[in-house]
Amino acid sequence: MDKFVVTHPEEKHFTFDKIPDLNGKVAIVTGGNAGIGYFTCRELTRKNAHVFLLGRNIEKGQAAVETIKSETGNQNVEFLYLNLKSLKSVKECAENFLARNLPLHILINNAGITTKTFSLTEDGIQEEFGVNHVGHFLLTTLLLPKIKASQPARIVNVSSFGHSRATGIEFEKLNDPNAHDTRERYRQSKLANVLFTDELNRLYLKGEQVYANSLHPGIAETPMFRRNDFAYSMPSFISAEDGAITSLYCATSPEIEEKNYRGRYFVPFGIEGEKSSYANDHLAKKLWEFTENLINEKLSQK
Repeated sequence: MDKFVVTHPEEKHFTFDKIPDLNGKVAIVTGGNAGIGYFTCRELTRKNAHVFLLGRNIEKGQAAVETIKSETGNQNVEFLYLNLKSLKSVKECAENFLARNLPLHILINNAGITTKTFSLTEDGIQEEFGVNHVGHFLLTTLLLPKIKASQPARIVNVSSFGHSRATGIEFEKLNDPNAHDTRERYRQSKLANVLFTDELNRLYLKGEQVYANSLHPGIAETPMFRRNDFAYSMPSFISAEDGAITSLYCATSPEIEEKNYRGRYFVPFGIEGEKSSYANDHLAKKLWEFTENLINEKLSQK
């Protein structure tokens, strides 16, 4: 059994009360209707940001918005439909936001999935890779001109400690249902999150006040990490609420700009961690080119 132990530090380098006032800031969070994403949205809203909660379950998304409004007293939180299993939906979501003609200071790519059995997105892409990486890649690149126009700004890609267990990305085998098990599909998609962050910085963010970083949120008390097929040995889980801390550190902490953190990888609770040795420039460039070509191919078929 592929088990390994993950621990969390007792002392928190960053906490919710350290989030600065975000009045005038606009934020987007994918997967915001539950779990880590929900608490991320709630705390951004509590600190006076205008928050867009993105997800594909309209009923749950709108319910989350109303709860956040009630809990924080800030009415500037809205739901936008986003189905990361559909590149067409990703494109429409970006267009819907851009039509609002608002700035965009914070983009948190939080949504992630892992499936027990092999499956494909609506575009015929292996689901973990398609949702966790490709959909967020497209959303980010479509919103990037707005983000750069709104700088200083942050891009936060929620990866996982699991990225360090992937031994690369087997591009030619992504859609082979017999090539990888659940854990390996997830790990490769999470390595892609780190590689995407690094190449985004290299290609588009040099000299810009846009700070893109990736992170491991911690092993939070969510159904995914309780599943037997994941087989992670945990001395203890953290709450989903605590799971939002590192995302919020990357999205809001003044330290990010003060220390010029770019392309870094953070772990709980707001401290820098070590990336996998496979998170290298060669693989990052290859992934970027592969993803661009894949998206262009799929969208041209619509």
